[in-house]
Amino acid sequence: MSPQHPARRAATVADIARVAKVSKATAARALGEYGQVSQAVRDRVLAAAEELDYRPNALAKSMNTGRSNTIGVVVGDIENPFFAVAMRGISDVASEAGYSVILINSDETVEAEEAALDVLLDNQVDAVIVAPASSAHVEHLGNAARAGRPLVLLDRRANGEGYDSVTVDNRSAARAATEELLRHGHRRIAFVSTHEYPQPTYQRGHEITMSSVADRVTGFLETLDAAGIDDPERYIQLDARRRGVDVVTRELLQEDPPVTAIIASDSLIAMSVFSTVRSDGLRIPDDVSLIAFDNPAWTAITTPPLTVVEQPIYELGAAAARRALQRVRDERVADAALVFETRLLSRESVGAAPA
Repeated sequence: MSPQHPARRAATVADIARVAKVSKATAARALGEYGQVSQAVRDRVLAAAEELDYRPNALAKSMNTGRSNTIGVVVGDIENPFFAVAMRGISDVASEAGYSVILINSDETVEAEEAALDVLLDNQVDAVIVAPASSAHVEHLGNAARAGRPLVLLDRRANGEGYDSVTVDNRSAARAATEELLRHGHRRIAFVSTHEYPQPTYQRGHEITMSSVADRVTGFLETLDAAGIDDPERYIQLDARRRGVDVVTRELLQEDPPVTAIIASDSLIAMSVFSTVRSDGLRIPDDVSLIAFDNPAWTAITTPPLTVVEQPIYELGAAAARRALQRVRDERVADAALVFETRLLSRESVGAAPA
């Protein structure tokens, strides 16, 4: 194994100025692309920078220009395919505009989200995109405005005014999924989410602090109420992350009588439900039907392929980035809640309710 070379001191603006035979202030202006510098001097400075393999200090540049050309993003779970696709939309739009992206995971906790926002603001990001862990506990989001940084909410709303948000119509999406199951004769329908909640089963009227989940529960209940289903909330299972989706699934299937259909609030939940049903010797859709929110590639190649609520996830991320950049450029746009529609893709995981 060859020995490692000792670290070489990074070139500084002073080094560039010395090689280019200009003042340090002139070199800084040429490198930072601000102030008055002749083209001949700029070319000399850039040639010296290339010769010395100079890498600019982004923080120092932002102090001079007021811009860091970075967007900070805080999401709840970087392992969730939803956020991976949304991040691609954000990064594509940002990159095209000459911006970099800093991503931080909040693990769906308000405390980690607040700390992440502080880190991003300390790093002088130009704007922040946040998928808030709570729509109710949002006081810390005001730190972005106080720092003069635009804030755009992704996938979820926040209580109060003054926030741009990019979401889907979750209420209508849940209605469509529930109506599909009702059309197939299902009456004992479960809704499963990993959203943190103080007790396993939802009680009507109690606050759900994440707007996306709250809207889905509302659409789910409205549809079952309209169909005359008694006490439909008894099959709404929240906090499945803490208890384990497999445990929750088995409890639902061991009810007397058991549920005959499950709506999974995201694709990771659906994967666990699917695996648990199969490992317990049951069949989809013969014994239990399954609908998943989100449409990752695997849902189309399972046996059977899953019926899903497809969300325009890439477009959500791209729209959030575009709105953030509009705010950075001080374009005159009103505060807006952009709402995208979803689509129910019927495949083969929904069948007639068992007799």
